Amino acid sequence: MTDTATALSTLYVYGITHAGVRAPGTPGVGGAPVRLVTESGLCAAVSDPPEQVRARRRDLTAHQAVLDELAAQSPVLPMRFAVVSPGADTLRAQLRADRDRLSAQLETVRGCVEMNVKGSVVSGYFAELVRRDEKLRALAHQTRRRPDYEANVRLGEALARGVRREARHAAHEVLARLTPLAVRTAQGPLDDDLVLSASFLLNAADEERFRQVVAAQARAFGDRLALSVTGPLPCYSFVEAHPAPAGR
Repeated sequence: MTDTATALSTLYVYGITHAGVRAPGTPGVGGAPVRLVTESGLCAAVSDPPEQVRARRRDLTAHQAVLDELAAQSPVLPMRFAVVSPGADTLRAQLRADRDRLSAQLETVRGCVEMNVKGSVVSGYFAELVRRDEKLRALAHQTRRRPDYEANVRLGEALARGVRREARHAAHEVLARLTPLAVRTAQGPLDDDLVLSASFLLNAADEERFRQVVAAQARAFGDRLALSVTGPLPCYSFVEAHPAPAGR
């Protein structure tokens, strides 16, 4: 395989895979051609970076498309958007030094995809909540009898807490159903509205079954939890590839 990267130029890095793959024909970030830097049985897909790396939709899409083309050939350790290496010599040295660790990680994601599931609070889950919660029924009745600003605020806050509580319970149930389907899981950040955020490392053959289970859970809990699923994705959440610590 011919390595066309120059030793002195800064390189935008897409991901790492086994040597022997074809260089992606898909244009990279900024429309730049993608090439391969090869060392010690591994290679990194790279291109010349644009003058400014910005998270524009077309560049995010290009980054993803390069990874997809690589993943169709071999397991890939994907880099996050905007990882830059000082140059090909630095990149080769790091591939050489980290060969064993990177090769082992490539094996852990072989035949796998990442699926991301998010669940958000459904704010309209009031009537059923009041019907089932005696304290909320009493508070709602009291507010109707003596409506004033403070009473309305107390009722609104109690309802919001109850809705979030129900959504979190539903998220826990969904996570319990999905986790056994995955090889590994990784939790994402949560907030008051986003009560479920998790990535799942799946055998690629299990993707359709996983989607079916997510759809079933969406039907079961849709009145209190809005579910979305994204994927298949490169296995960002399940690799620790750091090919360019001297870059940015």
